Amino acid sequence: MWSGQTATFFWFALEPFPSKRTESRTRTNAGMANAPHDVSDAIMNNPILQFGTSRFLQAHVDFFVAEAARRDPSKALGKITVVQTTSNAESRARTDALRATGRYPVRIRGRRGDETVDVTIECDSISEALHASEAWPLLLQRTERDVKVIVSNTADAGYALFDEDTADLLEGRRTPRGFAAKLAVLLHARFRAGAAPITLLPCELISHNGDTLRDLVCGIARGWNTDDAFIRYLTDDCVWVNSLVDRIVSEPIVPVGAIAEPYALWAIERQPRMVLPCEHEDMVVTDDLAHYERLKLLLLNLGHTMLAELWRTRDGAPDMTVLDAMRDPAYRDPLETIWRDEVLPVFTALGQHDVATAYLASVRDRFENPFLVHRLADIARNHEEKKVRRFQPVIDLAGELKLDIGQKRLREALQATTTP
Repeated sequence: MWSGQTATFFWFALEPFPSKRTESRTRTNAGMANAPHDVSDAIMNNPILQFGTSRFLQAHVDFFVAEAARRDPSKALGKITVVQTTSNAESRARTDALRATGRYPVRIRGRRGDETVDVTIECDSISEALHASEAWPLLLQRTERDVKVIVSNTADAGYALFDEDTADLLEGRRTPRGFAAKLAVLLHARFRAGAAPITLLPCELISHNGDTLRDLVCGIARGWNTDDAFIRYLTDDCVWVNSLVDRIVSEPIVPVGAIAEPYALWAIERQPRMVLPCEHEDMVVTDDLAHYERLKLLLLNLGHTMLAELWRTRDGAPDMTVLDAMRDPAYRDPLETIWRDEVLPVFTALGQHDVATAYLASVRDRFENPFLVHRLADIARNHEEKKVRRFQPVIDLAGELKLDIGQKRLREALQATTTP
């Protein structure tokens, strides 16, 4: 890859899906029994290192850890150190607010079954907030000594590679630009310190995100001519976990906090030796992650991006939301047609019609949540890349299955280049 290039990946797994109801929610966790909970030294031994300060992480991973610890401290690994990797003002404000208080609100709004939910929960799982460019030596120390789990959600930019990230970074004198290069340096420092292997749980919405991140980091390490022992440490000792996250987090609370829907899922592919940050009822450890990936990508994510495509081509109102679109036949009718004629037949051919139909019903409920302000303008960020990732796989699957369904609207949307 060249400077600034981002990796894009698809999957085409055709194995049968298990029913979601047969999957076990997290109940056991390697390493949990020995989790540190010394409040007096919380900042000095945080076992969870998180790259990213987004509202999504605040209302998902960080929220899960806070809830688990509040219910039973033995169900959470410990506190979180968050790392800001961007230089924008909003991220800086979040980092400063977290550094000042270590607490933030998450407001959960929507429907859970027949119940209306509107509750605000204070989260206190984060005890340290750092900026990578200002605290790089400290991050090296943290990774060498304290960290057991690394979590990330750096969006598409996180998987970019940069020419300026060269082998001299291993000396620790300057901060790498790319996230994968940061990991390569941090893990190299941990390897040299003789520390135990670590679990990495990327949450970026990329298929096989753990495998992909491992390959990027190993590629960087090989390009820097690190020794074979370090490469083996990365490939054989560190645990790179594929996972899928799902929760609509529609709005930030300024300066830090989030508004989110009741639905939440963190589906984690089972691996030996992995250490999880907590146990929570919305976390699922599964042997068939493709089941969750396919449903979310081809129904929920595809639906969001198609609404954004319609919004852009129709020059929709700047503040138009998903709910507004679902109430407007000019938007909803084309989306329902695509779901019915261009997506569901693929699931039917896979023997998953009933599962997909049930999941799609839940997607409609989530799209029609009257409490969330989920702006199409937000969904439309990186729109052209999202179209490829969310439309192309279902077209390819239809081809693999030799389905004669045309998929005219999806193909036309892929070919069109829209401007905001």
